Amino acid sequence: MANKEGHRRFGSVRKLPSGRYQARYLGPDGQMRNAPETFARKSDADRYLSLVEAQMARHEWTDPERAKVKLGDYARRWIDQRPNLRPRTVHLYGWLLDKHIVPYLGAAELGRLDTPMVRDWRANLLGNGVSVSMAAKAYRLLRAVLMTAVKEDMILPRNPCRIPGADQEKPAERPVLTLAQVFKLADIVPPRYRALVLVTTFGCLRWGEVAALQRQDIDTVAGTIRVRQAYTEQRGVGLVLGPPKSRAGRRTVTLPPTVVKVVRDHLAAEVDDNPEAFVFTTESGRPIWRGNLNKLIAWKASVSLIGQPNLHFHDLRHTGNTLAAQTGASTRDLMARMGHDSPQAALIYQHATAEADRAIAEALHEAVRADRKKAKKSDGKGKRQDQAGKKSKKDGDR
Repeated sequence: MANKEGHRRFGSVRKLPSGRYQARYLGPDGQMRNAPETFARKSDADRYLSLVEAQMARHEWTDPERAKVKLGDYARRWIDQRPNLRPRTVHLYGWLLDKHIVPYLGAAELGRLDTPMVRDWRANLLGNGVSVSMAAKAYRLLRAVLMTAVKEDMILPRNPCRIPGADQEKPAERPVLTLAQVFKLADIVPPRYRALVLVTTFGCLRWGEVAALQRQDIDTVAGTIRVRQAYTEQRGVGLVLGPPKSRAGRRTVTLPPTVVKVVRDHLAAEVDDNPEAFVFTTESGRPIWRGNLNKLIAWKASVSLIGQPNLHFHDLRHTGNTLAAQTGASTRDLMARMGHDSPQAALIYQHATAEADRAIAEALHEAVRADRKKAKKSDGKGKRQDQAGKKSKKDGDR
């Protein structure tokens, strides 16, 4: 409905004793609000109200008071209130926030964040020696926090994290062992941990999953292992036993018969008959920590002996996933074996297998070309010898 003649249709402008102009308007929540600053000219105040009205019409209006919250405070609440985060993820998010986000952007008001500020922040990280992969992790966390401010809390009209490629990691290519190297490594480590190497590799298990296996999870007749729980390491708490990383993490994996035999021998020699006894422990029967693995099995020395000095324990799972993909398994079957909800990881391994298959095809093509070239050369030589022989015969006839 139009206002009286001489009055604005939306909001109002009044001249203050200072001579400056103040703009006021009624927000969608029914609260009367003042513009965050006063204006030197009435036309500037009118323009501000026109912009606010347009934002409301497009449902892009946000509460300027709520936008004054500091990013650091908002992000910490975001982590605390985020549902279903695993303890290790909470720790990682907190570390990324304190190490790479708060020192640069923590004091900034949400409403003042924009893409140039985010771009400068990322450039500073990289300029200070932070790796591309770590910067990508920090960027993804910041983007997720601000996406909540946009979609759920409606504090921001749009997410300022709009830098192409900033969320992409570029990790170094991890090594993949050959079958011979896997079994050589299993033979090098102390006998107590031979089955640990083989089950982790051929079962495609995460560290926390293999460390949490109990006797009741092993079926040596069917040749299967049941993944139903996992260990996580929490700072200040220690090892915590809980559910797997995701719903898909609960799974049953079939082992090759050669590995089942090793597991059967391990159970007989190293594991108590109690169904709840853990399958892989230290000699004192305590759970194995990720950090004490090197001491237990001389990991660095062992992997150096197989020619892979940079191998991490997690690379055994990576190797198992790659070997599984090379069998030609479908994406869904790989997802089930690896314990992934998303097909992305499975597709990565299938892509690697496809690349290897193309390389094989190229090598075969080159071999065929070389063989044909050799045959052609040999055939040409034979023809020249034939011609030389015929010529000699003609000369003799004369």
